[in-house]
This record gives sequence, C-alpha cells and structure tokens, in this order.
Amino acid sequence: MSTTERPSNPPFSLTRLSALILRHWYLTIGSGPRALELIYWPTVQMVLWGFIQTYLAEKDSLFLMTVGTLIGAVMLWDILFRGQLGLSIAFFEEVWSRSLGHIMVSPLRTSEFVAAMMTTSLIKTLVSLIPTTVLAFLLFGFNIYDRLGWSLVAFFANLIVFGWALGLFVSGLVLRFGQGVESLAWALTFAIAPLCGIYYPVDVLPGLLQPLANILPASYVFEGMRMILIERSLDFSLLWKAALLNILAMAVAIWTFTRFLNGARVRGSLLQLGE
Repeated sequence: MSTTERPSNPPFSLTRLSALILRHWYLTIGSGPRALELIYWPTVQMVLWGFIQTYLAEKDSLFLMTVGTLIGAVMLWDILFRGQLGLSIAFFEEVWSRSLGHIMVSPLRTSEFVAAMMTTSLIKTLVSLIPTTVLAFLLFGFNIYDRLGWSLVAFFANLIVFGWALGLFVSGLVLRFGQGVESLAWALTFAIAPLCGIYYPVDVLPGLLQPLANILPASYVFEGMRMILIERSLDFSLLWKAALLNILAMAVAIWTFTRFLNGARVRGSLLQLGE
C-alpha cells in the first residue's frame, strides 16, 4: 500500500460495533451493583405484584378468572422499561465518563453507535427477564412462555423497540439541553405508564386521554396480552398497529437523536458533556 492510500472506512463495521458492545459488557459485569441491579428490581416488582394477585384471587372469584394478568403485565412492562433505560444508560455512561466526544471523533459511525446501544439494551433486558420468568413459575406457577406462546416474541419485539425509541429521544434531548434533562430517562416512561393500559383496558381512561393512549404502541401490546390470558385468543390487528406506530416512533427518535448529535458537533459541546 502506498503512503498516499488510506485504510477503507466501511459504512458499517461489525468490528467497531462489537468493540463498543464489549466495552459496556465489561463495564456491567465488572461492577457488582450494576450487575445485581439487572435482576434485583424486576424480581422485586414481580414478587410484589405476584403476592397481590394471589391475595386478590383468593378474595374475588371474578379476579380468579383473570389470574396471571398482573404478573404478565409486570413482566411485559419491565421489557419496555429495561429496553428504554438500558439504551439511555449506555449513552449516559459515555457522558459520565467524558468519552462521548472522543468516541464521536473516532471512525465509529453514528449508526454503529446507535446499534451498539440497542444491542447492549437487548442483552441487559434478556438478562433481567429470564431469571424473573423462572421465579414467577417457581413462586406462583405462572409460565409466561406457555401462557403467551409465540405471541410473546411479537410482544417483546414491539415493547423493546418502543423502549429504544424513548431512550434515543431522551439521549437526543441530553445532547441538546445538557445533563439537566437526564431525569427524563426515568420520568418519561413512568409518565406514559398510565396511558399504556398496563393493568387495565384503555377504555377505562377519561375520553380526553384515550386518543393519547391509542398512539402508544405499548397500549396495543398490553391489550393483546389480556386477550390471550382472559379470552384465549388474539386480535392480530393489535400487533400490526403496534408495529406501525413503532416504525413511526423510531423514525422520529432517530431523526431527533441524529439532528441533536450533529448540532452538538457543530457547537463543539460534546467534550463539555459530563463536566
């Protein structure tokens, strides 16, 4: 190779992607509190709602017919929450360590950076979900894999994609407005929780709130979950609506993140984040 030739820079490199994923993986397993947190909070929520469900089922014969809906709702909700938080934390780790500016001037492309954050989020969500589902079966006899079947794959995909969209949106806001809006990583998901119909149908919401609930992909997922657990059937149009809304949500989130990232590069504020 002559001295004037430069190494090619492919539009998408699995090597660079894998390197960033490994960075976050080592960061997680190298810290006891970080690793424990992946399992601790999902387990606490599942056990708490599991005992509540057991109590209500013993006192109310009507509730006994819907047994499993609370535990199933908690598990599916945690997929959304962990998906969103996993991506946001992966981004925040770069901000907190003051390495975001250095990463962005490296050959790493924005698409690879986003893909690495999504993959890290996926791994963390799976790590937290699997032991929780095992405990739900051992403690309460609820087997989410058997009760929801293959529809669980569609539910999981829709919820984690929606979580990624929320995480990217929050990360973009941090790029634009600084670390003062980091709290949205926790607040935003809980703010929309009442509109998602996690523990109840969207129909019980006030009329003014129902249109807002109908534009959230998660509301269709939880409605589908209740149909399977209570009616033993599924309206597949719910999944298509969730998927289409997720495509729109991801498009908005990616546009927002990319636009604010480019703006931060122009302003030279990437190196100031984390200070």
